[in-house]
Amino acid sequence: MMTSHPAPGAPPLTVFVEGIGLLGPGLPGWTLGRQYLADELPYQSARSVLPLPMALPAAERRRAGAVVKVSLAVGQEAVEASGYPASELPSVFTSSSGDAINCHEICSALASNDRLISPTRFHNSVHNASSGYWSISTGAMAPSSVLCARDGSFAAGLLEAAAQVRLDNTGVLLVAYDTDYPEPLRSVRPLPDTFGVALVLTPLRSPNSLAQWTLAPATCLTSTAAHLMGNRELETLRAAIPAARCLPLLHSVATHGAGTVVLDYLKGLQLAVQVAPC
Repeated sequence: MMTSHPAPGAPPLTVFVEGIGLLGPGLPGWTLGRQYLADELPYQSARSVLPLPMALPAAERRRAGAVVKVSLAVGQEAVEASGYPASELPSVFTSSSGDAINCHEICSALASNDRLISPTRFHNSVHNASSGYWSISTGAMAPSSVLCARDGSFAAGLLEAAAQVRLDNTGVLLVAYDTDYPEPLRSVRPLPDTFGVALVLTPLRSPNSLAQWTLAPATCLTSTAAHLMGNRELETLRAAIPAARCLPLLHSVATHGAGTVVLDYLKGLQLAVQVAPC
């Protein structure tokens, strides 16, 4: 499902960032990630380390794959930083291709002589698996949307989450994630590693607000080229993994930047976000 574009006459979608979760190559969380993005520490790429989802019951924990581990880790980090109760936050989960490793295992089974599919593989194959595990781990009963817009999935998720914040006047958790494909799928979809980011977005500024972001309907969709990262390794990461297209926006938070940040969205159409520190 892809999010709708804002109507030209609609009011600006202004949201406040209350919490951030981050996990990716060389980025073990927002605390260190913020320092790497602000050039306070030298960034070095390293394989993503995915923690066990200890908030899940033991049976579900054993079944959890990479997408569940990364989405729960970043979601919990963002929610804990925001101070909002996880069980009450509506959520938006977005990914360019879901559980790539699980997809590979199912394809391998179907190509073998024994074509029986593991029930665990099957129930993890749906695109909303992470959303389901999130509700199990947190007891969340609030509505959850699950999106996919291929390489524009982060921008699509941000649009959807911001629209929900303003329409329902409530905080919303946005979680964007991608995992790497093993070969032979990697040769046609070369995602090199796992990356996840989570944001708690709210309609009102608070003493804990990190930034103000505005998506103005008249100007947020643009043909202007997306912003690149000044650090070569971080730019390689941004370009390689769709969920990492968020990095210029996170850079603006880390550096208390103001102005306009342009993110990759659809082919020939980018998403411009007006940013300001809080």
